Amino acid sequence: MAAKKQKEDEKIEKDEKIEQEDVEIKPEEGQDQAGVFPDAETVEVSEVPAVIPEEEIAQLRAELEEAMQKENEYLSGWQRERAEFFNYKKRVEREQAQGGQNAFANAIRRYLDIADDLERALKSKTCPTDGEGAIWAQGIDLIYRKMLAAFEADGVKLIDTSVKYFNPNQHEAISHEDSPDHESGQIIEVVQPGYMLGERIIRPARVRVAR
Repeated sequence: MAAKKQKEDEKIEKDEKIEQEDVEIKPEEGQDQAGVFPDAETVEVSEVPAVIPEEEIAQLRAELEEAMQKENEYLSGWQRERAEFFNYKKRVEREQAQGGQNAFANAIRRYLDIADDLERALKSKTCPTDGEGAIWAQGIDLIYRKMLAAFEADGVKLIDTSVKYFNPNQHEAISHEDSPDHESGQIIEVVQPGYMLGERIIRPARVRVAR
């Protein structure tokens, strides 16, 4: 009885396996008969080329030219302003230096008259050459030389009067005289020495000139 029951169960199990093998496997949506997705290379894709209208191209070109023109204008303006700034800076520095030099020259002129008085006193015929008066004269000469040394230390120097001929840039003619010992235009005498501050004349030398 038990053996018969076991045979029937085995037969039922065998029939179920056969039915499962006979079931048709349907491919899923999107798969081919082999059960795989189609190859991407086999899919045909239609590409539409991008076409830019001529009006848009012309507008872009115009905008590019306008931008380049503005760039050149800005560059030129920047270069011009930069050059003007450097010129202004140099002009200010020059004016400041010139202003300081003018103030210094005006201050020096006050002492030139004192130097002239000392020089005239030393060249005077009444200047003592012996005794206590000579000692005083030597002291005045020492003061005069120290003053000239102080002038030179500050860039102030005597105008060279060793040149024989009149130079209107350095000399001021107070008279033109006939002189048999001098050629025309030669300096006869330096009446008042002149001074320079660097390359600038702060007082011309006053001279007598032969005609």
